[in-house]
Amino acid sequence: MNENIHGETTASEPQDRVTELIEQQTAISEVLRAIASSPHDLQPIFDAILDSATRLCRADMGSLRLFEESRLRLVAVRGDPFVVNQVRSSFPVLDKESFPGRLATNRSPTHIPDLTALEGDHRDDLWVTAAKARYRTALFLPLLKDNAIVGVISIGRKQVQPFTDKQISLFRDFAAQASIGLEITRRERQYREMQSELAHANRVATMGQLTASIAHEIKQPVTAARTYAAAALRFLDKRPPDLAEVREALTCIVDETARTRDVVDRIGSLIKKASPRKEVVDLNAAILEVTALTRSEAVKTGVTMGTQLAGELPRIRCDRVQLQQVLLNLIVNAIQSMGGVADGDRKLHISTVNIEPEGVCVAVRDTGHGLRPESLPRLFEPFYTTKPDGMGMGLSICRSIIEAHGGRLWAIGCEPRGALFQFTIPAD
Repeated sequence: MNENIHGETTASEPQDRVTELIEQQTAISEVLRAIASSPHDLQPIFDAILDSATRLCRADMGSLRLFEESRLRLVAVRGDPFVVNQVRSSFPVLDKESFPGRLATNRSPTHIPDLTALEGDHRDDLWVTAAKARYRTALFLPLLKDNAIVGVISIGRKQVQPFTDKQISLFRDFAAQASIGLEITRRERQYREMQSELAHANRVATMGQLTASIAHEIKQPVTAARTYAAAALRFLDKRPPDLAEVREALTCIVDETARTRDVVDRIGSLIKKASPRKEVVDLNAAILEVTALTRSEAVKTGVTMGTQLAGELPRIRCDRVQLQQVLLNLIVNAIQSMGGVADGDRKLHISTVNIEPEGVCVAVRDTGHGLRPESLPRLFEPFYTTKPDGMGMGLSICRSIIEAHGGRLWAIGCEPRGALFQFTIPAD
């Protein structure tokens, strides 16, 4: 009988180990899935780490805190609603001298089988007093990066039910991999923030090249409004006043001031620094807004600008400002490329077309000097430029933006001259 029991126990150990490994891999997979699906938002990743940790160790509650400026900031908490609300309201941030802060400095798991049995200074800690009123067994594990503390996960049970050595070992392995996931996310976010800063600087620099054209776009409706105002005054001076003409002049003033506001709003949205935000965008309307800003620059350079925008385009979801930044770069580049053309027409043509099933394709074609064959392979490389005063970042940023939206940006030379830049955006 004993031999059978002993044999069954021995046979079950490999199976138990396999079950533990599957649970651990499932927990890590959920964290990695959250990382992959939330490149801009860290909260789902924090939630996935804590959910996986509490489930892996059969815990009733848990919290995840990150070290920021020598303090532990709460980023996720799980448990019954009362505990969650209490922790969020009373302990959103803990000092490094707090009980969890001191435990984290050990850089190793701390297992407390019964919080009520704590002795010494720990017993009077405010956090401990609040915690032991709601749960009894606790396990703390620091999150480390190159032996530096980046955070701490704590999990607990309502009853005195110590965690097993296996659970602690699983928790340690999971935390080590979760730390790697957090670091990957941090670096990815840092990279995206740098990209965003660079893209913003590029937008501002490009808009700076259009200062005279922008001033003209604003001056036109302001001048028109002034003219209508002067006309309204003349109509009022008549005896009797021509109120019908005054009303029409005032209506025109309202229209012109609205036009001025629209120009200023478009400029503001392109210059303003804001976090990326994907939304459903009317592609043709976004293009027309950019052409309105650049039309005066085209006229000044002797360029005729035309559009051929498809009427039935599928819905696209993108960051409107980033999309307009790409268009602005391509249009300004095209206008500048035709500045040195001595003979022949200077034409800029912008078109959209539906390309099933991918989505939409935007094309910007000019009749400038064109692209040298040797420059085509390097055209979108950072710091590569064919302009004497260029930095070589505009097209590189444009390609990054389009690829981040799941599209593609490329260029070809045209005959007898000119260049054609095209990009695709997937349908929503």
